Amino acid sequence: MAGSESENSTPAGENKADGDRAEGGKGPEQETSEPMDPRRKRLNAIIGGAVLLVCVAAGVAYWLHSRHYESTDDAFIDSNQSQIASQVNGRVVELLVADNQHVEKNQPLLRIDRRDFEVKLEQAEAQEANAVAQVAQARADLLYQTANLAQQTAQVRVAQADLTQAQQDLARFTGTDPAAITRQQLEQSQATTKSALAKLDSAKQAVQAGEAQVASQSTKIDAAQASVRQTHADVDNAKLQLSYTEVLAPQAGKVTRRTVNLGNYVTPGQALVAVVPDEMWVTANFKETQLVHMNVGQPVDVTVDAFPDKVLHAHIESLQRGTGSVFSSLPAENATGNYVKVVQRLPVKIVFDGDDWRHLPLAPGLSVSPRVTVR
Repeated sequence: MAGSESENSTPAGENKADGDRAEGGKGPEQETSEPMDPRRKRLNAIIGGAVLLVCVAAGVAYWLHSRHYESTDDAFIDSNQSQIASQVNGRVVELLVADNQHVEKNQPLLRIDRRDFEVKLEQAEAQEANAVAQVAQARADLLYQTANLAQQTAQVRVAQADLTQAQQDLARFTGTDPAAITRQQLEQSQATTKSALAKLDSAKQAVQAGEAQVASQSTKIDAAQASVRQTHADVDNAKLQLSYTEVLAPQAGKVTRRTVNLGNYVTPGQALVAVVPDEMWVTANFKETQLVHMNVGQPVDVTVDAFPDKVLHAHIESLQRGTGSVFSSLPAENATGNYVKVVQRLPVKIVFDGDDWRHLPLAPGLSVSPRVTVR
């Protein structure tokens, strides 16, 4: 029993000693944590101050630099697209261009069947020739009527001479001794005088009728000439309609949105093809708060989103007289309802300088980022 107790007490004493040593070894490790070196603290402070100073300097430099520029991402390539439509009815018999093909001004794009229009032109030309012939006939009739009038005028002079002769004879018979002439001679002289007077009146009336016929014939000539002008206008219209069978490019550019094919029957007003012109510019919608120092002629650097490595040089050509909301289909009605103030945007037209932009495949609608130098 005693031996067993002594054996058990030995491990317990050793375990206690080991525990004391373990606690004694753990205490010094906690107490020996050294404080940060003051030189290291100063270095960290210097580095932090330098970083802060650099950030402040960079912010100030950016503000000083950016205040001389105005930019926006609400901008795009713009142009005057031509939407070409048919002006006559007909079937397309020739299609002379392909999609995205470049065309010159007045270059034929397509042709419509022209046979019906050629027939109408021939009919109009025939009517014009008939009207010209009617004018010639009316002028010939006028010459005939004028000659008749001259003859009738001469008849008046003859009748006047006969009347004068008859009156002289009657006066001679009347002034002569009644015993020297017979009653029959006197009555015959009186009858001759009355007949000459009647002939003179008839001749004068014939002259008046001739003058009326001449005037009427002159009116017919005027009507015939008016008919010639009308038929000439019909001929011009037929030629114009015939010319519409060949659809031409109104300006140089590229063919886009072709909606017609060979053999299609087209009607007036039907859209056939669009031509995007070679001339383009940038329409940038700047905020109204960006327009304080913006003026016409200021230089602009334009970056096209499709070609970010290219910077194109341009300048401001004009500022639109009115914001975009003014010209919208539903303009703002600030006098009615609740008024909410929003920043408006004003379209600014920017024109490219030089020909560098022509070397890029630009197209209307491409997004761009203009930066205007306003200093």
